[in-house]
Amino acid sequence: VSVQVLPTGRCCGVAPGGLWQKVAGMQQEKQLIERRLVLPLAHPEMAAQHGVELPRAVMLFGPPGTGKSTFAHAIASRLGWPFLELFPARLAAEYGLAAGLNRRFDEIARLDHVLVFIDEVEEVAGTRSGADAAAVGVVNELLKAIVRFRSQDGRLLVCATNNVTTLDSAFLRHGRFDYVLPIGPPDHSARTALWESYLARAGADADSTALASASEGFTPADIAHVARTVSQDQFERTFDTGTRARPTTADYLDTIRETQPTVSSAMAQEFADQSERFARI
Repeated sequence: VSVQVLPTGRCCGVAPGGLWQKVAGMQQEKQLIERRLVLPLAHPEMAAQHGVELPRAVMLFGPPGTGKSTFAHAIASRLGWPFLELFPARLAAEYGLAAGLNRRFDEIARLDHVLVFIDEVEEVAGTRSGADAAAVGVVNELLKAIVRFRSQDGRLLVCATNNVTTLDSAFLRHGRFDYVLPIGPPDHSARTALWESYLARAGADADSTALASASEGFTPADIAHVARTVSQDQFERTFDTGTRARPTTADYLDTIRETQPTVSSAMAQEFADQSERFARI
């Protein structure tokens, strides 16, 4: 993995190539991200000819396990840019959170190209109403950092949250985030594509359509868990018997029935409501 060195000596890794192609399913989300983010950043001269302002910051929101961090890595891979994730807890331990954010964004400003990712951004951008002075100071520092960040080319800030309603209202105003994109549970066609990728990897002759129907409400992480569980079972069976075991549709269906989906019906409805209120695409 190639790296770009920060002024402090820390390294900013370049995401390996091909991650974009490995994001199975989620075609609607991939197309939206490709068109809104990747194309203008990859072709800035053409974008400028059409008066398109390059995106500087995007918010991804949706239930846990839907692939928000995976998309962040894949965008960096697609652009060939260094990927740097900020961890609020680590910054708080090293410098104090507000000072740590200021320090890290100053370092980032010296890089030529970078995708900066902050997961669970509500930790540093929660609503200031009723918050203590320290929490308010952190939000204010991040808001100022975003303004500085947006003044330079060759960079993209990607933030992710499970619940967009927990963020301070000033954080989502126009001029700070170019897009606020919902990343929800995969639909039937996306689940089918996900299953097909795992079945091919396992050499399984199973019905991907049936599995997609049975796993309604499952996130990509849930599907990955089921696939991994079945593969481990088949591996152990092969080891014990000496005969290559191949998983069947029934094997996957049994494991699906034993798996509690991450996204409940209430969570799915909440995500739909948030998409209606906050999505900016």
